[in-house]
Amino acid sequence: MILEPKASRKSPAGRAAGLPVEHETAGDATRVVVIVPHLTRRGGGEEGLRRSPEARLDEAIGLVLAIDLKLVGSALVGLSQVRPATYLGSGKVEEIAELVKAEEAGLVFVDAPLSPVQQRNLEKAFAAKVIDRTALILEIFGQRARTKEGVLQVELAHLNYQRSRLVRSWTHLERQRGGFGFLGGPGETQIEADRRLIGERIVKIERELEQVKRTRALHRASRKKVPYPVVALVGYTNAGKSTLFNRLTRSDVMAQDLLFATLDPTLRAVQLPTGDKVILSDTVGFISDLPTQLVAAFRATLEEVIEADLILHVRDMSHEDADAQAHDVKGVLSDLDIDPEDDHRVIEVWNKIDRLEPEARAGLFNTAARREGDARPIPVSALTGEGMEPLLATISQRLSRERVSLAIDLDAADGGNLSWLYRHSEVLERREDGEGRLHLAVRVPPDRAEQIERRFGARRIKGTGEGG
Repeated sequence: MILEPKASRKSPAGRAAGLPVEHETAGDATRVVVIVPHLTRRGGGEEGLRRSPEARLDEAIGLVLAIDLKLVGSALVGLSQVRPATYLGSGKVEEIAELVKAEEAGLVFVDAPLSPVQQRNLEKAFAAKVIDRTALILEIFGQRARTKEGVLQVELAHLNYQRSRLVRSWTHLERQRGGFGFLGGPGETQIEADRRLIGERIVKIERELEQVKRTRALHRASRKKVPYPVVALVGYTNAGKSTLFNRLTRSDVMAQDLLFATLDPTLRAVQLPTGDKVILSDTVGFISDLPTQLVAAFRATLEEVIEADLILHVRDMSHEDADAQAHDVKGVLSDLDIDPEDDHRVIEVWNKIDRLEPEARAGLFNTAARREGDARPIPVSALTGEGMEPLLATISQRLSRERVSLAIDLDAADGGNLSWLYRHSEVLERREDGEGRLHLAVRVPPDRAEQIERRFGARRIKGTGEGG
């Protein structure tokens, strides 16, 4: 790992496949310099959603501080264009090399997608290990993963990333000799052997993940038999999802002012003011330029979001880049085939209003009030608890609207069917008349309503299941 002493340090792919690592550095591997390049000439139609360079630098420093690294220097580097060889201009490369040497840094984090060639050339110029945004996020995820599934998913993403970089990760690429004694012909190159070892490990992990995925699917199917809807929390990393989760569930899930404090999904039951129960799911935070390897690897985990009845998009409204962060979250939701503009299913939760100045706070409430119907966001403070009642009321109202209420008549002695209804529906009302008949009102998801109508001759209660 990048945090280990240079004498024993191995890359995650090398650690998994038992491969040696090329780079030795002069500095301390835990001392890091952060470099944030930004193009000074902008284009495109989303200027309002572009982050300021200063905000990007703050986030990059936050990523570094999320693991055991010591920040010894940082710099914003303006670029007129990206250089194919080093990404940065030659003058900037020399300046950074001097900073790295002066601070005895063994690691340079460049907050940009570096090609293998750019990474190799920068490492030569800096005499230090160089990692890009993808590598650092993978490293953080590797430290945060706790469940078997999370560990496997991170390792799979790491191996896929490293496999594409074998051209720069190892210099022992001379061709091995095959056959016996000194007369054997040329064998496979070391890079081919390394790629084969990584490929074999990837296949093994994918098999294990398939088993984990099947197990998760069984658990999800079991939950579907219980008539509790699922509400998933999504949002940019550090938006306050875990704090909100703890507030709503009275749990103690890790919640810190730290990027990616929560990685593995957590589920808890929550009772709404109406007495209804829901399953609340806290998921991994999103981030701009989330590595595609992680989106693919964590798709099984994010299926909790895909399958959710309702999605709470938690936003940090005290952040200067709140709109850009929301744009990034919506992009990931779109990648998961979820329509982020579906106001029936997605509720925006405007969090951290306790951090706002009175004038900004009043403006935020006015903005929220001007939104109509389901598009209206819910301002809250997960830290102080402000806004929880309107949020829970909105969740209850939205879920009730989408579910179908049915009236059912049963013989009082029909214990089997009565038990089935309690297991597969939400019983709202139960009364017995003087003739030994039970009259029930139950609520179910739309896809289960037809089954119950056919089985019990149930009647729909007017005004439910209309979807809006």
